[in-house]
Amino acid sequence: MAKTPWIIILSVILRSSQVICQEAILHISNGATDKEYCLVYNSLWTNLSLSLSTATAYPLVNLSSSLLCNSAGVSPDIVRGKAVVVMRGQCNFSQKAVVAQDLGAAALIVASTTSMSPPGANVTEYEKVQIPLALMRYTDFLDAQNVFGEEMQVRLYAPAVPVFDASIVVMLLIGVVTVALGGYWSGACERERLSASRGGGGEEKSDSGDLALYSPLKVVIFVGLMCLMLVLMYFFYKYLVYVIIAIFCLASATALFSCLDALLDLAKCSPMSVTVLGRSVSVRSVLLSAVCVTVAVVWGVYRNEDRWIWILQDLLGVAFCLNFLKTISLSNFKICVILLSLLLLYDVFFVFITPLFMPNGESIMVQVALGPDAAGEKGNTVEVPAERLTPYEKLPVVMRVPRFSVWAQNLCGMQFSILGYGDIIVPGLLVAYCSRFDVWVNSPKKIYLFCCCIAYLCGMVLTFAVMLVTKMGQPALLYLVPFTLLGSALLAWRRGEMRQFWNGTTYEVLDSTREPLLPDGTSDYGGGGGKC
Repeated sequence: MAKTPWIIILSVILRSSQVICQEAILHISNGATDKEYCLVYNSLWTNLSLSLSTATAYPLVNLSSSLLCNSAGVSPDIVRGKAVVVMRGQCNFSQKAVVAQDLGAAALIVASTTSMSPPGANVTEYEKVQIPLALMRYTDFLDAQNVFGEEMQVRLYAPAVPVFDASIVVMLLIGVVTVALGGYWSGACERERLSASRGGGGEEKSDSGDLALYSPLKVVIFVGLMCLMLVLMYFFYKYLVYVIIAIFCLASATALFSCLDALLDLAKCSPMSVTVLGRSVSVRSVLLSAVCVTVAVVWGVYRNEDRWIWILQDLLGVAFCLNFLKTISLSNFKICVILLSLLLLYDVFFVFITPLFMPNGESIMVQVALGPDAAGEKGNTVEVPAERLTPYEKLPVVMRVPRFSVWAQNLCGMQFSILGYGDIIVPGLLVAYCSRFDVWVNSPKKIYLFCCCIAYLCGMVLTFAVMLVTKMGQPALLYLVPFTLLGSALLAWRRGEMRQFWNGTTYEVLDSTREPLLPDGTSDYGGGGGKC
């Protein structure tokens, strides 16, 4: 139970939401040279052309020496019918846009020296602004000045992003394979524990590092602590984010070691033990530890390098999820129902309900998952206060796969399809329970594991289908929890094992003198499946 606080801290960051990225292109030309730069805009506020050919060309006026919080010192004759560049700061986006609009400007571009987040405002502010409004990097504007001087013609457009991308299929495979492998590993470890008990004097408890949830009260307390941690991270994000990153590096390195060590055991690789100062030391373990720590450190140092670091993040994420599913065990289906239902309510409450009473209509879950600047990415929120507009870290809570069908040469950075760790781990805990139940009742062909994985696959397919139809990110637990719970319950009812499936077992029961659940020498899980 020593790991329980760390499990709670890591669990609270497993749920992740993502809003649709609102990016566009600024095409600059002087008649002889053309160049394009990244823009970020709010689609609820600004409608941009879908192609360069249909975009309106505007002369560009450089007012980067002004914040344009009022019209003082700016002549309407200078900006009328033109696109205007001003600096970000002091006042909100809507105020700048209204001032520019009153002066007769045709478009407003805000140059930002901080992070790029889509401009946001209260819903009532949207109706006041009738001109296009977008953000660009100040460094990009300086580059444009070097290339074109002061004579620039600009066009703003936002190419349509393909509805379907093959990276979604890759993400689906990552989720399903991780859940299936994690469930299988949990079942294999359960069989080894039971076999060791029958042959070793009745010791059947899990490893000292494992955590078993067998009490409804413990589940409620567990979820309550997750809620508390989420709220703390919302209010103290800029401090706790580095604590979470450090914990993730440590936990993922440990998980990667556990996974690779199990694979080497499965391949029957020798531990290559040597004696050092009278103690036996495994050379294999030392080398493996060095590799795992190196991978975690490299990710920690280069975690913001989008071009390639996603590979290490996905590797560490898969290992983290697999080890989590092996380490955390739910003792019966009743506990599964309580935990998954509470986490579903947790997800819905912090994503959809908290904006109703939080200042500026912010969603606590979105703020924690995306960082402080996420407020500008929701259509009904106000601009983030100036003191929070510094570069920020993002929590390592998602699998990421680059989109294959990219547009505009990825001027704004690589585009990713994402899947939150929680969308793997939360239903994965039920999959792991089904796998262990297969061992307890010696079910043929791991039927519970197989059916629960199929239910997870169906829930994921429905999630992505709804996402593609609505063109909005979806809380996957809304689909995964009903599919996996109902699927496994229907199977148990159909096989006449619902009472056993509901009551399950606990380590306290396994320690009793009742008959072993496994007949001698019979199981669909082969022995030697790696360390548990």
